Amino acid sequence: MKYALITGGSRGIGRAVCEVLAENTDYGIIINYSSNKEAALETKKLVEAHGNQAEIMAFDVADKKAVDDSLNAWQERNPDAWIEVLVNNAGITKDGLFMWMKEEDWSSVVNTSLNGFYNLSQFVIQKMLRKRYGRIVNMVSVSGVKGTAGQVNYSAAKGAVVAATKALGQEVAKRNITVNAVAPGFIKTDMTEEINEKEMAKLVPANRFGEAREVADLVAFLTSKKASYITGEVININGGIYS
Repeated sequence: MKYALITGGSRGIGRAVCEVLAENTDYGIIINYSSNKEAALETKKLVEAHGNQAEIMAFDVADKKAVDDSLNAWQERNPDAWIEVLVNNAGITKDGLFMWMKEEDWSSVVNTSLNGFYNLSQFVIQKMLRKRYGRIVNMVSVSGVKGTAGQVNYSAAKGAVVAATKALGQEVAKRNITVNAVAPGFIKTDMTEEINEKEMAKLVPANRFGEAREVADLVAFLTSKKASYITGEVININGGIYS
């Protein structure tokens, strides 16, 4: 049995990715979450409605021991299964001007996005290399590509994942493993709820915020065999805000 693991899969873009992969593939879906079990169970129901196996898995992506313990336990329960697709979607924001930024606000944001990428990718890539196939998609951001004032920590974290995507993509391409990044702009999710959509949409050439489903469709394409010759790429999905 082949699985797709989506970190931060309980809500927003992560949930949309889980559902779109369930619609378009026969992967078992592993839904990672950190605290909101109820939301993760809702996502599980959405996946199962498409006939796919689904399970929820609680761990903080920034905690390497928790990641290893959870995935090793899963592997022991499922000795013949392997994770063919990894979507590193989990991320947090703690915005504020750099001059007043607390160390904890810097570290927690960087640890979640950057160390989370390392902790998950390092685990799954071992088996991908042995199987000579795999798909890793990293959720970055327009902030990680162009930088955003008030988000130096988030921009640094996502920008580092952009560079890591390009480097790792080169390392593993010969084994039919692709590593790509998706950089959303303003997308309607919990994370953008407090933003004045009407005002901010004026900055977007497409004159609207994107839908989580639109991002998920792009992720699904990158995890498919149709995207076999795309690796080390960062694909912007932002309505033209940065192009």
